[in-house]
Amino acid sequence: MPGSEPEADLPLWDLSPVFPSLDSKEYAEAKARMTVLSAEFLSHLESSQPAGGAAASGDWLVGALELEDACGSLYETLSAYAYAVFSTDTGNARALAEINSVEDQGLPLKRAEVLFRNALAANRTGVEALLSADARIAPFAFHLREELFWQSRQMPAELEELAADLQRSGGDAWGRLQESITSTASAPWPRSDDVREAGAASGRKTLVELRNLAYDSDRSVRETAYRAELDLCESLKIPAAAALNGVKGFSVSLNARRGWDGSLDKSAAQARVDRGTLDALVAALEESLPSWRRYLGAKARLLGIGKCAFYDLFAPLDGSAGGEGRRASHSHSHSSPRSYSFKEARDFIVERLSAFDPEMGSFASRAFASSWIDARPRPGKVGGAYCIDFPAAKAARVLCNFDGSFNSVTTLAHELGHAWHAELLRDLPYACGQYPMTLAETASIFSETVAFEGALGSAGEGERTRLLELHLQDACQVIVDILSRFWFERAVFERRVKGELSPDELCGLMLDAQRRSYGEGLDPERLHPYMWLVKGHYYSTDLAFYNFPYAFGQLFGAALYARFESEGPSFAAVYRRILRDTGRMDCAELAAEAGFDIRRPDFWREGLGVFARQVVELEAIAARASDIIA
Repeated sequence: MPGSEPEADLPLWDLSPVFPSLDSKEYAEAKARMTVLSAEFLSHLESSQPAGGAAASGDWLVGALELEDACGSLYETLSAYAYAVFSTDTGNARALAEINSVEDQGLPLKRAEVLFRNALAANRTGVEALLSADARIAPFAFHLREELFWQSRQMPAELEELAADLQRSGGDAWGRLQESITSTASAPWPRSDDVREAGAASGRKTLVELRNLAYDSDRSVRETAYRAELDLCESLKIPAAAALNGVKGFSVSLNARRGWDGSLDKSAAQARVDRGTLDALVAALEESLPSWRRYLGAKARLLGIGKCAFYDLFAPLDGSAGGEGRRASHSHSHSSPRSYSFKEARDFIVERLSAFDPEMGSFASRAFASSWIDARPRPGKVGGAYCIDFPAAKAARVLCNFDGSFNSVTTLAHELGHAWHAELLRDLPYACGQYPMTLAETASIFSETVAFEGALGSAGEGERTRLLELHLQDACQVIVDILSRFWFERAVFERRVKGELSPDELCGLMLDAQRRSYGEGLDPERLHPYMWLVKGHYYSTDLAFYNFPYAFGQLFGAALYARFESEGPSFAAVYRRILRDTGRMDCAELAAEAGFDIRRPDFWREGLGVFARQVVELEAIAARASDIIA
């Protein structure tokens, strides 16, 4: 439980400043406005061009950019609102209907996007001339050049329009199927006299609740939850495999039609990194694996177990691992880990972010005070956490499933980092605030790092050990588990070109990827073959390889934090400027602004070296604990 705080007291978010409800007059008016704007945009693109290429006309291009801005921000807001309502209640038929309705309204925008790009490409020279001659257009230089690139990767307008229409009943529907079955499925939970309860009544637990028990201090609870989770996944594997095959098959077909060599090339372009940078990152992650396996060995010794199982990855170091784990932890003077109430989490996060940047801390305080956060776990709510932006309303909201652990605290800091990023872009045109996942995760992980370093700096010896392990635990997920997901997804795409994969084939690929990444660090008989089923990231047709951007963000964020440590408080203003530029540069350009060359493998190795040194420290702690026991 989160401190002494009843789960029912955890906050729900207030979406009413965006729209009062799906049935409100304001929501209906916004949808009507969307229809009018889309028609105006299409009319401008189809009818307003003078012969010879209107893209060379400054007035025409300014008008197109203004309509693109209005349509994009309103469409994203409507779509985000419908999804936000649905994600807290996946059984809400009205919300699901609205997701589909908004998607239907967005179809004309796909045609507008294609026409706009074609108009730019038809007069590329004139567009380039305007970028230097027209002050109204110059701020859109990066956006317009990027649109010209994407024009080279699009089908004819009528096919793009068809693809967008089929997306609703194809790729997006498969993704919602996975979300619905994983958020509503539940499994029997043993009576409390069979296994110690983790703060909830016996009976049934949802998949989200079972996964949250991976953080429990009692190994028997973790193992029981893990086995119940696998059994539940087994019962869901046929529809989930159908969904994954549908999503990946949809992507394979469209990517081939659009001229991509493969889905990874498209994902790298969406992330605004070149393949050289991506290859350097992945190679550095692979080089670091021996260090992470030593970390897992040290964790196993501190837990007093022979080898970590998959269900031990999130185990806290608190002296209640069970069996010899109790003996090891007690000898090392581990007390129970601190459990945070939501108020304590709020105060801690606001304090730490304020110490870095008072403006950022003030923003976080406002987020807590204004009911921007939905923290209460409940049936029908999706698992995990996210931040969602409503650009037309100039607002953001955070969803999480708060359980009182320090991990929950850093997750909140992570998502508020996303919200702060969005806040810093509020006064920019919509097109200039569209940043890739790589840079989105840089912002969130930087915020998380600020919170963690603040906790570590004030911790006593025992608490430092726990926090150090937590930091390595999180980084292990972002580096080692992300690498396994990357390898898995790459293998799925290679196989999907040839045909559908069975649930057993998907499980086999996942186990192969986990054995390759975790190696001897985990018990090979107690891995998680169904990670492909429980991770919603795999079920997006528009954004495949939703994994390497996290590793990018982890290491780029760490580099930014190291710069803050060397420069002190003045770096806060620099950091704000970097975030404001994330929609106006590619990753290499932005990194160069911060003084880094991300095309060098050594850049990534330097970031990983920080974690390698922390692993050495944890190994020394584990060795001392073993000596005491011996």
